[in-house]
Amino acid sequence: MRFKKYLLGWLAATLLFSSQTQAAPLVLATKSFTEQHILSAMTVQYLQKKGFQVQPQTNIAAVISRNAMVNKQIDITWEYTGTSLIIFNRIDKRMSPQETYDTVKRLDAKLGLVWLKPADMNNTYAFAMQRKRAESENITTISQMVAKIEQVRQNDPDHNWILGLDLEFAGRSDGMKPLQQAYQMQLDRPQIRQMDPGLVYNAVRDGLVDAGLVYTTDGRVKGFDLKVLEDDKGFFPSYAVTPVVRKEVLEANPGLDDALNTLSGLLNNDVISTLNAQVDIEHRTPQQVAHQFLQDKGLL
Repeated sequence: MRFKKYLLGWLAATLLFSSQTQAAPLVLATKSFTEQHILSAMTVQYLQKKGFQVQPQTNIAAVISRNAMVNKQIDITWEYTGTSLIIFNRIDKRMSPQETYDTVKRLDAKLGLVWLKPADMNNTYAFAMQRKRAESENITTISQMVAKIEQVRQNDPDHNWILGLDLEFAGRSDGMKPLQQAYQMQLDRPQIRQMDPGLVYNAVRDGLVDAGLVYTTDGRVKGFDLKVLEDDKGFFPSYAVTPVVRKEVLEANPGLDDALNTLSGLLNNDVISTLNAQVDIEHRTPQQVAHQFLQDKGLL
């Protein structure tokens, strides 16, 4: 009897210790485009190497991911500073990249969300042209593009300068209407061609539009040899991708912040656009690209 009581007590203690040491998997949510798929694969592989259990959830929309984090259903995400500023916190004020980061970090701390080290990259909107054409017409900025649009309007009214845009951009608070106001850009309705975001790059490459709205870190910018025009009036917000983690998750997982900061410290526009191109143009999987990158950096 005494041995039986001892055995039951030992089993209870063992189960308690096991439940304390075997933490629940960290739930990682990422969005539905190439860059986020790569970040997801990179995070899963590296955190698992560091001894963390990770449960990835992909193709999660930004607002859904945000609500799930606030409701403690998601632990980690890679979010963009401009998205938090404009979409989540409804701030339209133009800010520097550092001010944008500081603002969202401070506001989100009230919700128990911790913004870690931002990557040295900016996946913001931009206009792009065929590189050869941009160079031949000496167009390097959006203002110069606007001047060219007006020149064509005055001198060659039979040729409309066509812009390719994704469907969402027209209705955003940082979208086409305020952009036209900021740059005093006059466009008639036929000059704006709306299409799926992925088709814009092909349309610019193939000359179906004169310029198109792109994301600066998209691999097709480099792969299709497009020229990104400088946003010389600073219209577009900064979109620095940053690991965001619930505070209580960080406190329960020592070393998690250092691991995620290690990853963000490796990223910049050139690095991520190269990785994106390996998926979108070379047709490798995000898992393959992430694994090779981490191996090359000595992290696996």
